[in-house]
Amino acid sequence: MMRIALCAALAAAGAAAFETPVHAYLDPGSGSMLLQVLLGGFAAVGVAARLCWHRVTAAFRRRDAARDRR
Repeated sequence: MMRIALCAALAAAGAAAFETPVHAYLDPGSGSMLLQVLLGGFAAVGVAARLCWHRVTAAFRRRDAARDRR
């Protein structure tokens, strides 16, 4: 895991070293698209959490309530 992080950091540093100025125009639609991407990401995280919620709560539940009563 540490090796992957090191490679990613070196790749980012290499990309930043060869950076050139860009003259780009960002219209109002770009902000709208960015907002849609962020909201879609939050929705995807919410759906994934909803689908895996039983796994998360299983750690806090008793394994077998009927067995504990005996």
